[in-house]
Formats: sequence, structure tokens, C-alpha cells
Amino acid sequence: MSVTVSYPYPVQRQKILHDAIEVAYIDEGEGDSIILFVHGLGHSLLGWVRNIEYLKQYHRCIAIDLPGNGLSSTGSYPYSMHFFAEALFDFIQKKKLKHIYLAGHSMGGQICLTFAHLHPEMIKGLILCAPAGFETFNEWEKSLYRNTMYFVDLVSNEENSLRKAIQNSFYIMPDNAPAFTQQLVDLMKLQDRDHYRYMIDRCINAMLDEPVFDYLSAIARPVLILFGERDNLIPNRFIHPISTKKLAETAAERFQQAEVHIISQCGHFLQWEKAQLVNGHIRNFIQ
Repeated sequence: MSVTVSYPYPVQRQKILHDAIEVAYIDEGEGDSIILFVHGLGHSLLGWVRNIEYLKQYHRCIAIDLPGNGLSSTGSYPYSMHFFAEALFDFIQKKKLKHIYLAGHSMGGQICLTFAHLHPEMIKGLILCAPAGFETFNEWEKSLYRNTMYFVDLVSNEENSLRKAIQNSFYIMPDNAPAFTQQLVDLMKLQDRDHYRYMIDRCINAMLDEPVFDYLSAIARPVLILFGERDNLIPNRFIHPISTKKLAETAAERFQQAEVHIISQCGHFLQWEKAQLVNGHIRNFIQ
């Protein structure tokens, strides 16, 4: 049985990186500032729709499916943090985008931090929602992390594993989360199983092998850091038994300009679980 996935906004497509990759994206709203949304591991731009539906009243909101994800093209790509950052760079160049705030969730946050380090002149600020990259790992911890990461065995029992992984990203599952979960399951089913496992594994390795913590102090642009108080994914409690608040505040001290907001009664997928609060913080930050 064929699977189709419906996006709530018109999907556009842009070829990047010498026309070798086609990324799917949505482009909504108008305004002097642009928010470019970057999703996390194994997700898609759909993870930002609850933010776009509000923020598009004030800003131009663009969200992309990263290469190998969602409705974008798949292939034997590097799937590294630098690869994704360069994909964003070429997308921005091709679309001639200016006055950009990069917004990243989870792995998308680490991609945005990598981009800010490589191309600081191209952005006005960073919006980091439960970003990966604030934790540092030695070689033993990397090995342990690979064995405990929720997504490592994501496709061994495809649908059930993905549903469980998404459920663990919420503290209190919102009423509209099951429909969103089904969309991600359907997007996964559009892919070849071997490719999906390859992409997930490469992304996990890249997050571990391309740390960003040591150059946070070099990022001069303003940074907004948002975390759910009940985040079960960051930090990894088996390896780093500290609070999410402590991790966020320690990282914030390294930036030249950063503010931190910890959202109570909220998990890892804060921009969906507490969309109204997240939208308010983003709106105030850009203003």
C-alpha cells in the first residue's frame, strides 16, 4: 500500500550543492526578518508547524526538510553537521535570503551552531530549542552514548520504535501529538529501510564526532536557548547526571550574548508541547 504525507502548507523545492540534492521546504508569512527552521534527528519540517502558524504573522518563516529526511531527496550523503550546515548555506545563497535567524531543534540546534561558527556574517541570531551539542563526551562516553541513544535501533521494529522515541520526547503528550507522530511514521515508510538506518547512524556519529562546545565563545550573535525542564534526552542522564537547567546555563555562560528560558512541565519536544510559550520567547527575542 502506497503512503502519502500531507503538509499543511504548500511544499516548494530547491536544488542545492551543485544541483545534486533537492530539498523540500515551506515559505510562509512576510516581514523584515526571516526565521529559518531546522528540524532534529529523524524528523521533518512538520515539527515546526505550531510555531509557524503563529510567527508567520510577524516574520517570514521558512522550514526545510534536511537532505535525507522528510520529502527531500535521499542518497549516500555524508550526513555530518558540516554537511548539513553547508546545505543550509547553499540554500540561503540560492534563495538570496537576508536578515536570518536560524532556529534549530535538538540535532538541528547543533547544525545551527556549526553554521554560526562557519558563517557568522549570514545570520542575525540563533534560536536553540533543546539543542544537541552542549554535552561533551570522551571516547568511552561516546561508545556508551551510541548504545543508549533512543534512535540507534529506530528501524528494527520500525513503527513501534519510532512511536516510542517520539513519545519519550514529550513530558505530557498533547492531544494533537498522535496525528503528528503518524505523519513522521508515514514519512519514514517513504524511505528505503537501509538508507534510513544509514542516515540515522551517520547523524548520531556526527553529533558525537563534531563537537561545538569549544567554540561557543566565538559566536558573537545573540542566542536564545530554550529547554523543557523535563527533557529526557538532553543531557543523557546515564552519562551526565546533571539537570537540563544546569547544562543550559553552563553553555550560556560561554556565549557572548545569550539568554536561557527553562519551560516547566515540558519535555524535549518543547516547540510542540508548549508552543505558545516557545512562540512568545521567540517573538520577544527577535523584537
